[in-house]
Amino acid sequence: MQSAPTPHAPTQPRNVHIFGATSFLNDTASEMAYWMLPAFLSSLGGGPATLGVIEGIAESVASFAKLISGVYTDRIRRRKPLVVSGYVVANVVKPLLALSTAWWHVLGIRFADRLAKGVRGAPRDVMLSESVEPNRVGSAFGLLQAMDSAGAIAGPLLAMAIMASSFGVDYGVRAVFWAAAIPGLLCILIVTFGLRETPHKLAATRKSIFGEAVHLPGAYWYVLAAVGLFSIGNSSDMFLVLRAQSIGIPASHAPLLGLLFNLVYTAASWPAGRLSDRIAGPDRNGLSAWRFGIASAGLVIFAVVYAVFAEAPSRMALYAAMAFYGLYYALTQPVLKAIVVDTVPREARGRAFGIFYFVTSVAALLASVATGTLWRGFGPRVPLYVSAGLALASAVLLLTVRPIFGRRRQTL
Repeated sequence: MQSAPTPHAPTQPRNVHIFGATSFLNDTASEMAYWMLPAFLSSLGGGPATLGVIEGIAESVASFAKLISGVYTDRIRRRKPLVVSGYVVANVVKPLLALSTAWWHVLGIRFADRLAKGVRGAPRDVMLSESVEPNRVGSAFGLLQAMDSAGAIAGPLLAMAIMASSFGVDYGVRAVFWAAAIPGLLCILIVTFGLRETPHKLAATRKSIFGEAVHLPGAYWYVLAAVGLFSIGNSSDMFLVLRAQSIGIPASHAPLLGLLFNLVYTAASWPAGRLSDRIAGPDRNGLSAWRFGIASAGLVIFAVVYAVFAEAPSRMALYAAMAFYGLYYALTQPVLKAIVVDTVPREARGRAFGIFYFVTSVAALLASVATGTLWRGFGPRVPLYVSAGLALASAVLLLTVRPIFGRRRQTL
């Protein structure tokens, strides 16, 4: 007779497909609206400085929301309401952009959208990791990432189709915002009626918000330091677009750069996640050498891409590098999430994801400021090479996690 499922047994593999479909639809709606914002803000009297203020505030709010949400994910019995509310709020407010008549309307909507994203991020990833066997975690995050980036392809294509069939820029942009409500509504329906709770053991709590009884191990903090170091040089991808334009690639071809990147990203994400599961599983300490190797390879690819953009030998080289850049994302985004799962106790995954997202988000914001400052002072090559160097250093650090902490655990 089979024993009853324990709180540690994954019982909802369907959640992987629900999250995949939800992510695709949500990102389709988001990307339809996102690429229209610069032109829309200009029509409302806002320029690049206004856009920078809006995006800076929005992303800062998302960073803190991820941290707080991650902490409470471990303390609550039902995580589905957090996930569903995050998707509902984001997809309800996006179409309201069509009614905006001032830049501060856009600020309020982006604030709510990013806040909702921050709230749902950690509980979604924890539920996903609990929905599959440990030897399929990489594959699950890979599928999620593939569907997410597929939405990043579908969204701009749909937006361009709507704009091409519209009369006037302002009418077309507002039509895109209204049209984004369709995938948004489908996203809400699927996550509301399709997602199932996963059983879990609640973390013990203390008075302090960060005073969890379950401590995060040294391997986790070492990984966080390595990825945080890399994130300090991981500035906005818009700097790569700016570099491409500086050597003669017209602004009208920027979507083509994005399309090349997202096609490779979409195609490689799921195989990369599956590869991190199948070639070699974790050792008895829960650390997979192959996961760290794959993530390190992704950072090396990042370094190569940034070095190519620094030198900018030709337009064709930059197109090829941008396609190659999608492979960096595929090898790191899903695999790093699986590494977080590997390195922390089950009861602390929410807090681990929240801190991970917070640190990397804040570092990425600082990276864009630092890159812009170096760009103005020394030209594009210096900041791009600095980013490449930090990526290589981080790749080396990731390769040392298992040798250091694997042996340390064995001797305890």
